[in-house]
Amino acid sequence: MAANELLEGVSIREIQPEDVSLVQDFFDCMGKESRSVFNRRDYNQKGVLRFCAHPDPTRRYWMAELEEKMAGYVFFLDWNTSIPALGIAVRDEWQGMGLGKRLLLFALEMAKDEGKGGIQLTTHVANLRAQVLYESVGFSCMGSCKNGTELFYLFRYRE
Repeated sequence: MAANELLEGVSIREIQPEDVSLVQDFFDCMGKESRSVFNRRDYNQKGVLRFCAHPDPTRRYWMAELEEKMAGYVFFLDWNTSIPALGIAVRDEWQGMGLGKRLLLFALEMAKDEGKGGIQLTTHVANLRAQVLYESVGFSCMGSCKNGTELFYLFRYRE
């Protein structure tokens, strides 16, 4: 599927409790590289499944849905703060087609509309594709953390 066709068929919506099977399938299909940079020790998988079971107002989750599958998702932790933490992942077979950027721009707009001062995130030092994406939309790399295995990024809304 061409990238422009992919993006035309995507809908972005909030993740609901009944989406557990879509979420589980998304993580079950995740390859070794994606798992190593995004879902180490199943941390992100457990987080979204916990949210499905017990929605938490300090967290926000949206999925990109395509062909009745969860094609990707974006989320905020600490939504109740002025600079929440963001996470994003795209299904392996749809990476590199612009879906990550679309999800990221969607999340930036949601945070701006809610009056957030900025967004923070970390990414694995080996996740070069994500680093390029974050920097392309205005995130700044502030340095490393977690014993040098993660890079800390910050996006600030400016007047």
